[in-house]
Amino acid sequence: MEGIPLHNHICPDKGQSIRIDSTYDIFKLIIKTMNSDKNYDMVVIGAGLSGIGAACRFRTQFPEDNLAVIEARGAIGGTWDLFRYPGIRSDSDMLTLGYDFRPWVGDKTLADGAAIRAYVQTVAKEHGITPYIQFNSKVMAFDFSSETDLWTLTIRDSNSGETRKVQTRFIISAAGYYKYEEGYTPTFEGRNDFKGDIVHPQHWPENFNYKDKKVIVIGSGATAITLVPALAEQASHVTMLQRSPSYVASIPAKDSVGNFINRILPAKTAFKMNRAKNIWISRVMYQRARKNPQKTKDWFRKKIVKALGPDYPVDKHFSPSYNPWDQRVCVIPDGDMFIAIQDGRASVETDHIERFTETGILLKSGQELSADIVVTATGLNVVFGGEAQISIDGQDIDPAKSYGYKGMMYSDVPNMVTIFGYTNAAWTLRADLISQFAVRVVAHMKANNQTRAIPIAPEGMPRNPWIDFQAGYLLRVMDKLPSQGDRHPWLNLQDYKMDQKLMLQDPIDDGALVFSKFVNEKAAAE
Repeated sequence: MEGIPLHNHICPDKGQSIRIDSTYDIFKLIIKTMNSDKNYDMVVIGAGLSGIGAACRFRTQFPEDNLAVIEARGAIGGTWDLFRYPGIRSDSDMLTLGYDFRPWVGDKTLADGAAIRAYVQTVAKEHGITPYIQFNSKVMAFDFSSETDLWTLTIRDSNSGETRKVQTRFIISAAGYYKYEEGYTPTFEGRNDFKGDIVHPQHWPENFNYKDKKVIVIGSGATAITLVPALAEQASHVTMLQRSPSYVASIPAKDSVGNFINRILPAKTAFKMNRAKNIWISRVMYQRARKNPQKTKDWFRKKIVKALGPDYPVDKHFSPSYNPWDQRVCVIPDGDMFIAIQDGRASVETDHIERFTETGILLKSGQELSADIVVTATGLNVVFGGEAQISIDGQDIDPAKSYGYKGMMYSDVPNMVTIFGYTNAAWTLRADLISQFAVRVVAHMKANNQTRAIPIAPEGMPRNPWIDFQAGYLLRVMDKLPSQGDRHPWLNLQDYKMDQKLMLQDPIDDGALVFSKFVNEKAAAE
């Protein structure tokens, strides 16, 4: 290889002779001769569902490489460890939310938060990932050096407040898309006048007592839809207060077809068949909804009228103004929320808040709702990359000025993949495809003695929003996210079958992802 001498070098910390045959070997030597506690081949940021999956994929493919998983909190599980509100559960079926390399075991379609947390912890242990996790470690910044093709991460210890630096060749950011420290709560006039408790689901107090209390849940998304029937089991009454309705669909709590397949086929075969079935169903339903929104609206309305009766004001409380899947559809198992409404334990109010009062909430219509507890299920604060500052050679990078490459890498930012899952299907389906793509990139770099992979966008390409999705939590920050382009691989289309081709089948060296080799100037001069 031109400019790089091929000869033996002595590893200074072990006194071993190492054969240097390529650019990649020189790069590897730089990593190996440094303190192994501070230098890695791969750093995965986040030990949630996505991060653990990415770490499993990487360690399976490259068991000899140095791996670190940097986790800001003190536990494995991410969202499923943070959120502890009553009734928390998945809103995707577990065969697609779980990993395809480690099947979910259970007969429930939707799983509760504790079961999902235990599942992630078990997978981490089974695949030997747990020892690689650095807990209570928040990534504050990462800077890429074009002289060494290494990232330097600045990490703060949440216990001591001290910072440390580590280096890595490649980053998979699975830090999540929202701020863990605080949820989103609008400013409500008179909030301080309210004499009861105000709770955000993201920070549910341990052993919080709501038995025989009047509860108002502000919101109409998945969190509110989950909370209402769970709280209604003990509260005297629960009112879901929403500005506008969301689409709500009841699904069976248990998959009778899937469970039958489980009984008659071997476990691995049954899992593959059921997983493929669920992926196909969700994809077809989404495509049909987007193709014929009015027919889909009518279908939702018909189902809810059947559940709540012809006299219930369905058009007021459950007929959104937007099209299906402009925002995520809320799912409930066996109609649990509808049953709570029918039984009188829960109700829905669609109105705007005028102000909080001492005893409840005054609505714009003049109606006042009394409450002992108000739960603000008002959403998330979306952040990019866990709020870490990105820079290259000390120059800050603004992600909003970049383009998204396949919805996971960003133009002009090398050796970094960011996991963003599906808004129209199970998040983990796309997260796993991204992890597998990252492994393909690293394998390609190794095979070709390359040390840098950087997406380069075409000049003058039009800019479009990062994703076609109208949820408020994303619309609030869309101007801070990378842009889509107008052609592949610069689109983020949220289509599983298409992503399978783009990430698992299409060539890695596609002309848009540009590879190069690190040259050790000192070695070249010798």
